[in-house]
Amino acid sequence: MRIIVIEDEKPAARLLQRKLEKLGLQTEIMLHSVQESLEWFAANEHPDLIFLDIQLSDGLSFEIFEHVAIESAVIFTTAYDEYALKAFKLNSIDYLLKPIDEDDLEAAVAKFRSRLPKRESGSLDFDEIRKLLVNPFSNRYKQRFTVKIGQHLKVIPVGEIECFYSENKGTYLHTIDNRDYLLETTLEMLEGELDPLQFFRVSRKFIVSLAASREIVMYSNSRLRINLPTYKADEVIVSREKVSDFKQWLA
Repeated sequence: MRIIVIEDEKPAARLLQRKLEKLGLQTEIMLHSVQESLEWFAANEHPDLIFLDIQLSDGLSFEIFEHVAIESAVIFTTAYDEYALKAFKLNSIDYLLKPIDEDDLEAAVAKFRSRLPKRESGSLDFDEIRKLLVNPFSNRYKQRFTVKIGQHLKVIPVGEIECFYSENKGTYLHTIDNRDYLLETTLEMLEGELDPLQFFRVSRKFIVSLAASREIVMYSNSRLRINLPTYKADEVIVSREKVSDFKQWLA
């Protein structure tokens, strides 16, 4: 397994290296800035796993992703949690807050190992790993959403979602336990991320879950109204031009 650490504080980098050694893992190289990282990635094969600090000496490490199509899994290491949501949108395996707890580090490495495809011989197939991590959502749809609540992150499986809706230029998801969470996305983007067998865009304002669409009634102008189990803030109307496709979707 090829591992690199990108960390601008050299004592912190060496401490992480020693903790990894306790887990039987060797660090191939340590980088200390955005610019140094960009130069290294331009000249070297990408590693299997990157431990990446977010705030580097010359900027945020997210800038690396803007210039390089990273083909590695990433475990973020940082003293700040305000970037967690952005981190999870990248090839992130985990997000560790400094000072890094050894048990948390071991759990993050175990999470990475659990996702590794294996050859028939039982050895790890890193070529296949890279193919999966270039686009971790290729050939499959989102199974969960991560939302920020104060200083905490909450993971919501799609099976717990009744609908997505837009309101006041924001996009929200509504859960079966009658809670609403703001998302950093749009309904247009969600359409490409959700399983079309489970979710349907019924109007400009709503995407509904098949599992939650249990009561459907006729509405004016040849439209339909969906009575969701807990969402009551507004009427969920299937627009007239969507009615035919919606009925086929239900069939």
